[in-house]
Amino acid sequence: MKVNYDNFNNIKYILAVFAVAIISLSVYYSSNLANDMSKEERKRIELWAEATRQLVDDRNSDLSFILKVIEGNTSIPVVIADNEGNVYMHRNIDVPNDGSEQFLKKKIANFKEVHDPIIIQLDESTTHYLYYDDSTLLKQLAYYPYIQWGIISTFCLIIFYVFTSAKKAEQNRVWVGLSKETAHQLGTPISSLLAWVEILKSNGVEPDLMPEIEKDVNRLRTIAERFSKIGSIPEKESICLNDLIDNSLSYMRKRTSSKIAITCVYDMSSPVYLRLNKPLFEWVIENLCKNAIDAMEGEGRIDVHVFEKEDKIGIDVQDTGKGIAKSKFNTVFKPGYTTKKRGWGLGLSLVKRIIEEYHEGKIFVKKSEINKGTTFRILLKKEKNDRDAR
Repeated sequence: MKVNYDNFNNIKYILAVFAVAIISLSVYYSSNLANDMSKEERKRIELWAEATRQLVDDRNSDLSFILKVIEGNTSIPVVIADNEGNVYMHRNIDVPNDGSEQFLKKKIANFKEVHDPIIIQLDESTTHYLYYDDSTLLKQLAYYPYIQWGIISTFCLIIFYVFTSAKKAEQNRVWVGLSKETAHQLGTPISSLLAWVEILKSNGVEPDLMPEIEKDVNRLRTIAERFSKIGSIPEKESICLNDLIDNSLSYMRKRTSSKIAITCVYDMSSPVYLRLNKPLFEWVIENLCKNAIDAMEGEGRIDVHVFEKEDKIGIDVQDTGKGIAKSKFNTVFKPGYTTKKRGWGLGLSLVKRIIEEYHEGKIFVKKSEINKGTTFRILLKKEKNDRDAR
């Protein structure tokens, strides 16, 4: 069974583009509406300015219409002033009792930044300037696209989070159920094999063969134990990391082609003790080695490097395999991702879970080059009392 995560990612990107397109169209429409409304308000203010000019014209006898136009402006803040900034009139502005002149001059400065003033030519020697701001409704409409963008984006993020959480929870249930069922199914044949090993020993079967057979049967029992622990809180104890890695690599060497060299280098002067779950952490090392062996297709080398980095212990597992594309650095840890013809693609996903959820560490692809190899890095917290707990 394989899951094509490229298709899932493509669907995710298509949905994201579709959501952005809807938001962009909505914002574009709202912005155009705000611009049209701003132009309309400009026309209203120009008409208001002309009515004000005619109001002071002694030759105009029809004042009722002019006053109606002036009084009709109930929402747009305006200030009329002369060349020197002396205010003659204002409308739709709440002016404080004290310092009203200074307050209105500040308003004029603010209005200049929003709109160019409208010139009111009263006569050849008298010129006034009308300064105005957007109405409250227009300001609300101008901010609306950003509010709309925020609301829709938040909604999309919530939907994505809920979908991801539900998907992850479902995956967890599948993994746990599959793991425990596998452990249960392995239990009976393993017990039978252990009994047959004892019978073979008593019948004098070749003594040199028995230790390796016994190791493999015990390994099956360890694997069953590992599967049984998935989904449960693992018990951790102080373990010598050096011994754990050496034992895991020794097991892999005996069951790997002689054309694959497996080495390990420790940068520390003394063994490192960490609180680990031994069966699960051995699984991590073995799984990374198995992936490396598959990537090298029968020939190459695996170099394990253990080092200290500030308050952490690092483990690099480097191979000379076919490498991983940079775009797949995160995808390789997703359940279902595999390049092999057989398998469920759960290995690296379980490795990540064991390291990050059970041991509070971090695992990632440190570097990789196509046809040159890959390095996986594990970082674990170094606990002060681990060495004292030996």
